[in-house]
Amino acid sequence: MSPVPPRRAARPAVVAFDVLDTLFPLAPLEWRFREAGIPRVLMARWADHLARDVFALALVGGGRSFEDVVRTALRDVTGHQIAPAAEDTIVDGLSELAPRREAAAALTAVREADLRAVLFGNAGPAATLELVERAGLEGLVEGVMGGGPGRAWKPSPEAYRAAARSLGVVPERLALVTAHGWDVAGAACAGLVTGWSAHLEGRFPAVFGAPDATGADLVETVRALPGLAVP
Repeated sequence: MSPVPPRRAARPAVVAFDVLDTLFPLAPLEWRFREAGIPRVLMARWADHLARDVFALALVGGGRSFEDVVRTALRDVTGHQIAPAAEDTIVDGLSELAPRREAAAALTAVREADLRAVLFGNAGPAATLELVERAGLEGLVEGVMGGGPGRAWKPSPEAYRAAARSLGVVPERLALVTAHGWDVAGAACAGLVTGWSAHLEGRFPAVFGAPDATGADLVETVRALPGLAVP
């Protein structure tokens, strides 16, 4: 049997950036956990718990908002001992995250290549838009998309296909730039072009098929996308 030739990804028409820990690092939330008297180790446990529940919702569906899942995960990892004010402080911190230092340059690189740039995370569009506006990036982003009630969650392939439909492009002309290996896997399953930035995980998870482009940071990843390579 002849081997299956590797997929040749097309130059994308739209580049969608993942949001949390891709464009906007979660690490600054740590001081809010400390301020609330919650042990530092519980922030990592909360992030893992949040990812687990989002992945389950991506599989089985459900009418919960991203904020609902965030709050439920906080209560679970603290044994339901977190004070309402402390919970609000951490949730509010998600809308006040600062972007990575090269975020604007990465979005600008997409615009300079005459492509459309959008944001595509699991948080609701309103919360993502608030992040973009606080960071002063709204002039570089055409729109924002997210999960929640009535929408599929990443990494369900349907979430990526729905994003392509809403943008008026076929999946093969939509690129996802992300720092998460699981996000690459979901996007590739849906037929998207995939770009992975190594700034979060360091090494791409070997359990998934390789992305179409990689880089040490967001700018390198954008420039490595098919048809965007620069000397």
